[in-house]
Amino acid sequence: MVAGYAYKNARDAATTMYTPVSKSTSSNKNRSSLDKILAAKKPVNLLILGTDTGAEGRSTKKYQGLTDLMMFVTVNPSTKKTRITTIARDSKVNLPDYPQYSPIKLNSAYSLGGVSESIKTLDKYYSVPIDGYVLVNWKSTMKIITKMGGVDVVSPLTFTNMGYSFKKGQTYHISGKKALAFVQLRHGDPRQDYGRQDRERRVMVAALKKSVSYQTILNSSFMQSLGDSMQTDLTLNNMTSLAMNYRGATSSVKSDYAQGTSSSVNNQKFGNMEVEVMSTKERQRISDNIRETLGIKKVNVYKEDN
Repeated sequence: MVAGYAYKNARDAATTMYTPVSKSTSSNKNRSSLDKILAAKKPVNLLILGTDTGAEGRSTKKYQGLTDLMMFVTVNPSTKKTRITTIARDSKVNLPDYPQYSPIKLNSAYSLGGVSESIKTLDKYYSVPIDGYVLVNWKSTMKIITKMGGVDVVSPLTFTNMGYSFKKGQTYHISGKKALAFVQLRHGDPRQDYGRQDRERRVMVAALKKSVSYQTILNSSFMQSLGDSMQTDLTLNNMTSLAMNYRGATSSVKSDYAQGTSSSVNNQKFGNMEVEVMSTKERQRISDNIRETLGIKKVNVYKEDN
């Protein structure tokens, strides 16, 4: 009876957050569906998007805000390896469906064309299949981490933010506002946005290791918090398959990020803006590493004059 009630609550929450989008890209053209990939326990590549709105709960406004976080989570259950790759939100791009607003920052893809445009743009520049996605806002993510009982992270630098202090090399158990303070330091990090990406990856890796379990999926409170603040094209069956068959791959997690060079561009609509230019060589490196983790053939990425 209890198990049946828990499953019903989990199913209801999963139904609330389920939002399929178009993933019609060249890299996905001959790719099996997410259902078939997970059923066969094959390597999977998921896209994590974090919005910067700070809004509580699911947005009622279409494509609200920018994507503060763009991260590939690539999991190979056979090799028991996971690769987490962050792509800079300020990356200079030309949007496939919005040439009139290009060049522009990558995080604008979502505000203009939603998750689908973000997927198209990432495929254009990195040529990797995207099997599924998860969209959350950071404020709600910190509440979800609190529901999990918090996570342990090692601070990469010494800093104070929002009244919380952290020392380089020290381990902290964070949740709620303390987790938000750890992630959202905007000034004082010598690595600027790349430093922020580092802290985001640390939190996501810790959360991933703690959340990917069958018990967590059937936790009513946890799933309800997800349903109120997240949208995804993963079904409850997909989540259960990941929890049961892919958990072993989280024991070996490698972090990576695309390193660009700072520049400025003049956008027709928004004027002059600071961007990060990713070289073809760097984008190729990221693509090769993700494809290697997936166990699929490497391809040449799109070349664009920078």
